[in-house]
Amino acid sequence: MKQHYRCQLYWLNTDEQHIAYRLYTNIYHQHGGQDHRSGRRLLLLHGAGVAGEDTWSYIVQHLEHWSEVLVPDIRGMGGSKYPDGSEKPYVVEEALGDIVSLLDHLGWWAADVGGYSFGGLISMLLKSHHPTRVHKQYLLEPALLDRVCYEDVVALRDKYAEVADMLRHQSEPQPGILRFLDTISPHRIVSPKTENMIITRLSERALGFANALNAATEASKRLDRQELLKAQQNVSSFIGGRSVEDLHHYHRQLAHDRDDWVYHSIRGCDHSLPFQKPRQIALQMNNDMTEYLRYKSA
Repeated sequence: MKQHYRCQLYWLNTDEQHIAYRLYTNIYHQHGGQDHRSGRRLLLLHGAGVAGEDTWSYIVQHLEHWSEVLVPDIRGMGGSKYPDGSEKPYVVEEALGDIVSLLDHLGWWAADVGGYSFGGLISMLLKSHHPTRVHKQYLLEPALLDRVCYEDVVALRDKYAEVADMLRHQSEPQPGILRFLDTISPHRIVSPKTENMIITRLSERALGFANALNAATEASKRLDRQELLKAQQNVSSFIGGRSVEDLHHYHRQLAHDRDDWVYHSIRGCDHSLPFQKPRQIALQMNNDMTEYLRYKSA
């Protein structure tokens, strides 16, 4: 497929973080005489343990509506690092602060936002804290929205805390990563090649992965999920077809109860859906944006 986004890698250095981010610019919007700075913008936030580029690059190449797409690396992952090079625990509001600093730096005062897993939680917090800056939302199996009963969510997060403890204290990250995969994708089709690729990616910054897991676990014990949900608007949620039924049930329920929530089941996928069906997800994002724009103009 002919690529229509040009990608450049940048860094924003703050007192807290050296934030790595990629900015994709739609070359067709430029060549068509449209100033890319005046078009729609899309922020995409990755999940725990894997860099933004690995998560979103194949999806970006199939997107249509956006002049610019911003893909940062959340702290502890990808190319983003603490100034002293260490890996440190943090809370989700600190990760959110990094993203807001980046948006301020770029002058992005309004954007559509997509978030996967841990990044889905950060994107929901962004909407909650800065409601006018977030327009259309895309959530791919977002953290804290993975079970109907919130007590089950907290119990699940405790299992991820056990994974984080394994990553911190065992000499090799592989056992902890396998425990994570068995917990988050119990019905996945195991392919040795794919499994090894996932383990390699998640091993690159195992402590950063552990810190992200713990940040979401800590957040699950003090955030009010219902209040967080009330702040969300114009949401498309994507769930892997092979993910647990309780996850599907909850998002079907949200779509049934809310006029501004659309649920999509992506057939043949597990929790790794952005890596498994990027084109299908991108095309659905395009379609949902078309519907959103039609609704806004009505």
